[in-house]
Amino acid sequence: MAALVGQWDLGTPAPPHPGCCRRGERHRLEHQRRLHPDPRPSARGRCTEEAATDPADWVKGGRAKISSRARAHAPQPPGGGGAPGEALGRSRGGLTTKVHLASDGRCRPLALLVTPGQRADCTQFIPVMDKIRVPRVGSGRPRRLPDSVSADHAYSNSKIRTYLRRRGISHAIPEKRDTIAARERRGSRGGRPPGFDTQRYAARNTVERAVNKLKQFRAVATRYDKRAYVFLGTVTAAAILIWLRS
Repeated sequence: MAALVGQWDLGTPAPPHPGCCRRGERHRLEHQRRLHPDPRPSARGRCTEEAATDPADWVKGGRAKISSRARAHAPQPPGGGGAPGEALGRSRGGLTTKVHLASDGRCRPLALLVTPGQRADCTQFIPVMDKIRVPRVGSGRPRRLPDSVSADHAYSNSKIRTYLRRRGISHAIPEKRDTIAARERRGSRGGRPPGFDTQRYAARNTVERAVNKLKQFRAVATRYDKRAYVFLGTVTAAAILIWLRS
């Protein structure tokens, strides 16, 4: 174009039509009126309650567009808040998830919970016990209290023993060495040692075998789900298959 202008005199450009700019501006304003038939104030001046409770103004083209305020107050699936909220925790193996469960005498899971991998086992004993629901053969409410409970040293503390005593549940939980030493140092003020049935404790291997059955499912042994509630659904589906196969 530079060479062409250097050789030929193209003359001055023609002046624009006096009404072309006005027509273009008028068309633009008409287009905006069609898009926004009901003009509203700017976003800064809008009321929070109006923006969160009036979805009629968000409908455009047949599809509802929900504002960020309404999306924040909408019900969300469990989880969120980063890795801890999605049952991911740091332990020796890196990012891990721990499955807490209770099983019956036939190695079938009764209740399930997922937490970050570094969470202590004893902190989830009561929530797992409260989730147990065993339907009865006839009519009536589901059974919630087992006849007895067997657990390892990780669940040996006064809070768990008090919880079981108040509900009349016999238990076989061995004492820790430091607990025994502290009780013996106090002498008669240390109280009597809790009862411990070795034969009943030997049946504790059923929960370990239930864990091994769950690990037979690759999606449970190696977590591929991002969200915690999705992984809990995966573990629950595996537990259902264990019940059907038994």
